[in-house]
This record gives sequence, structure tokens and C-alpha cells, in this order.
Amino acid sequence: MARKVKRRQELELSIENVAFGGKGIARLDDYVIFVQNTLPGDRVRARIRKAKSRYAEAYPLEILQPSEMRGEAPCSHFGVCGGCKWQNVDYQQQLLFKRAHVEESLRHIGKVESDTIHPVLPAPDIYGYRNKMEFSFTHSRWLTHEELQDETIKKDFGLGFHVPGHFDRILNVDKCYLQGDTLNGILNLTQEFFRDAGIPVYHLRTHEGILRFLVLRKSFAQNKFLVNLITSEAIPEAMEQYADKLCEAFPEISGVLNTINSGVAQVATGEDYQVIRGSETIFEKLGDLTFEISVNSFFQTNSIQALELYKTVAEYAELDGEVVWDLYCGTGSIAIFLAKQAKKVIGFEIVDNAVKDAYRNADLNKVDNCEFVAGDLRFQLQKHSDNPPGVLICDPPRAGMHKDVLAEMLRLAPKRIVYVSCNPSTMARDLAVLTQDYKILEVQPVDMFPHTYHIESVAKLERI
Repeated sequence: MARKVKRRQELELSIENVAFGGKGIARLDDYVIFVQNTLPGDRVRARIRKAKSRYAEAYPLEILQPSEMRGEAPCSHFGVCGGCKWQNVDYQQQLLFKRAHVEESLRHIGKVESDTIHPVLPAPDIYGYRNKMEFSFTHSRWLTHEELQDETIKKDFGLGFHVPGHFDRILNVDKCYLQGDTLNGILNLTQEFFRDAGIPVYHLRTHEGILRFLVLRKSFAQNKFLVNLITSEAIPEAMEQYADKLCEAFPEISGVLNTINSGVAQVATGEDYQVIRGSETIFEKLGDLTFEISVNSFFQTNSIQALELYKTVAEYAELDGEVVWDLYCGTGSIAIFLAKQAKKVIGFEIVDNAVKDAYRNADLNKVDNCEFVAGDLRFQLQKHSDNPPGVLICDPPRAGMHKDVLAEMLRLAPKRIVYVSCNPSTMARDLAVLTQDYKILEVQPVDMFPHTYHIESVAKLERI
């Protein structure tokens, strides 16, 4: 029988497991309580933040007995910044957590046998692996409890990450371990320059001010960088001075851009951008393929592990000259990666600019058997059914696939489906539908994001 709790109630809890999302799981009878920033084996005093009929959410006030899994996190922002939930956990243990999350979702929702799920493919680099980072400006940075005790620290300008659960609170970040030294150097120079420049930060409530976001991109193949400053209006004189300082300090920078976002939506894109210095693109390699990445292009955030992910897709596809459909193809990286083994690849993508990038990357790699189609998949798949796929690849967004798309996939009846996902729950939901006509042969989780709970998975399905 469920035991009820109330908001703000304090409880002593033992953490039994960890949920997808990184929160620890405690129980009172059969009532589940999710406790943030905890690990299996912790005994904590926690306060209830939210109480529902079937579960509650809480945060720890005190670690009464620490788990043996707990270690020291190298980052000084750990515990406040929400990016790395598990930086204080041994990497091999992180991989066990991630496989368990994939197995639990697929077994309970998708009815997948656990022995078809392989151990997680680990990342070779667990720090400095990201090729894209996004930071937000603030006029009133978030102060930690320790900083509040120091009267010399002022709650003023900052550039960093959103504090979890707060859209308007930004933690100033001087070093992020998920990006390399050069990107951290660019971040620090940007903080120093705009702290002294006197340019007002965009206010999320009044919608006044100028400075909004900083987006950094890196090419691991070339060791080159793009710097994109997003502002509410053009600041040409300041941008010239900023670009001069950047390029002098970091000659590896390929381009400095200024994107204008005059709307109220808090997104790090805009209606127009200007190249202040250098180029608007960088080039990344996956194996022997080269991809041109513009300031707003989608590309897998971990370049090194992306290659391993695509190798798994190619292995599961078992191509031998078939027609391949690539659903949610983005900028065409999977389609181009598979093109040599296929008769033809047709990629489907709803974003027009992504399709333009896909054609440009196909030309760059001299691939002439790829076609890319822009539009809503629910309608485009039927239009192209006169050239049905022998093998179908899908890499949907976190929310998974629309039921109409799943129905069309079953009607098309390709002999093999390779499903790529970044969300075990929605993947399991979709696979449960596809197993009406398909058998799941194997699932390979791939760790693209060490120290976080995120996990990519590739499933191989064959028609019964």
C-alpha cells in the first residue's frame, strides 16, 4: 500500500537504485521517491519537493552515509551545474548504469530479451569530447551557498550554464571539463572582454539588452574552431575588437560570427548572421568522409564516438546493394556513410536547411547516389513508396516517432530496420509497435556522453 508524503516533508531515505535521468530511487513501502544528486548505497536526509499520487521528488539536505560508489569530481561546478550527473562515479560504473537503463526500458516496454543487449561501447575520451558548447549570458549570475558567504563576490555579469530547474538562473562557468583547453580559453576571454565592455545583457523578463549566447564549435580533425556570439542587435565595433582579441590569442580559430536574434524565444539561433573574421564553416572527418559544418548545422556532438555509432549502424544494416531509406536524416551523415554499400539512399528530413547541408556534404564526398527529401515524414514516405527500401534506417528525435510514421514503416515492410535512439523509453515504445512484424536481434548501446545519463542505442530488427 502506497505511503503518502507531503511537500517540504523531511525524511531519511536509503537509495536503492538510479533512474534514467540520473536521480536516485528510494522507496517507502511501494511508494517511489526520486532523489536528485544521490547514488545507490547513499543514506540521506531529504526534503520532498513535489508529491504525486504514485511518486515524489526530493533533494538531499544531508548525506548521512555516503555510497561506496562516491568519488571526487574534478569540476568545481559539480553538483550545481546539471551537466555531469555522474562525474563523481567511476566510468565503468557509469557504463553499467547506462546499460541497465536501456535493458529496463526495452524489457518492460518493448519486451526485449536482456541477452540481446550488448555491453555499452565506451568512449575513448571521457573529458574534452564535445565539439559544440552553448553558454548563456546573465546580468545576475547564480551564486552558490559558499559564494553567498563571501562579501567580495557580487551577483553581477556571468556567462555559463542554466541552473537545473530555473530558466532564468545562470551559473558562471570558468572551466568545463567536457570541452578542451582551447574552448575553455575562448570562454574565459569572452567573459573578460564583455564584462569590461559595458554592453548590457539581454533580460529574460523585460526583453531589453543585447548579449544573449555564446556558441563554440570544434573540428577534431583540423583542430579548428568557430565562435558565434548571439545578440539581440548588431554591435559591429565591439565585435571587431572582440574578434581581434580572439584571433590574436587563438590563431586556431577559423571564424568569428555574430548572429542576430531579436525575438523573445531563448534559442541560440537567429534570423541572420554576419561573418566578422575568417570562415563561416569548419570541416570534420568521420573515417575517410569529410563534413562541412556551418554555424547552425546539426552534427553529432561527440565526433570520435559518432564514427563508432555509424560503424554499428553499417554493421547492422548488412547492406549489399539495396535501396536504403534514412528517416530523420539531418545533414545526411548516416546516409553518406552508408552510400558506398547501397544502390541508392533516400534521406528524409523536415528541416530545409539540413537538407541543403546534406546535399553539400554529398557533393563534398563525391557521393552521387544519395537523394534528400525535405518535408513532414508522415506525408513524404507515401509519396516515395514507388521506390521502397530494402533496408530502413531511422534516427528520430528524443520524443520518438509519430504513430503514423511507424504505421507507414510497417506497410513498407523493409527486410531490415536499424533504429538509432538517444532515449531508451521512447525507443522501447516504438520497438513495441514494430515487433508486430519484426524480431529484435540485437541492441548496441554507445556512450556518446560520459558523466551524463544520456545513452545512444542501435537496434537491429529483421522482418519475421
